[in-house]
Amino acid sequence: MFYDPRRQPHGLPHDPFLALVAPRPIGWISTVSAAGVRNLAPYSFFNAFSSKPAIVGFSGSGMKDSVRNAAETGGFVCNIVSEDLKEAMNASSVTAPPEVDEFAVAGLAAAASELVAAPRVALAKAALECIHLQTIPLMGSGGGPVGAYLVLGEVVGVHIADDILTDGLVDVAKLRPVSRLGYRDYAVIDETFEMARPAPH
Repeated sequence: MFYDPRRQPHGLPHDPFLALVAPRPIGWISTVSAAGVRNLAPYSFFNAFSSKPAIVGFSGSGMKDSVRNAAETGGFVCNIVSEDLKEAMNASSVTAPPEVDEFAVAGLAAAASELVAAPRVALAKAALECIHLQTIPLMGSGGGPVGAYLVLGEVVGVHIADDILTDGLVDVAKLRPVSRLGYRDYAVIDETFEMARPAPH
């Protein structure tokens, strides 16, 4: 099949786009508002964009609390969702007004970050402290805004639990990160394989 999502209905029971761009890492973004209210929300539009410096970004539709807080207070934390935290992650995805603390909703303890105001999830096996770089309104091919924002942050602090390291390397089978698929589907990464890059020509 083929369809142009700008002009044609796909004719399927659900939009296949997100099921095709999968698996996607989940950025479990914690922030704090200017008023001091903690916020925690998962974003499957999340990834790394640079390594030197380390830059990550997340995106969501609308001016959500995470987007606004990151800009107002200058930072955020990306907590890595391991399998044991999947239910808490899902609980924190609830739609709630800005005065609601999703750490409390999900029954999670927060830990103070070292370099940013936003707290991190105390039980997260890995977390990236980020300073806010920019918030970019996304534009469509028609030239107008689409109502979504990309938030970019530079990683200034990295927390790694010692028990997910094997011979000094992050062991994905121990971390068991949860990824987002399409529809209501998720996956756990627990098996990897290696491939060497081709020799240069």
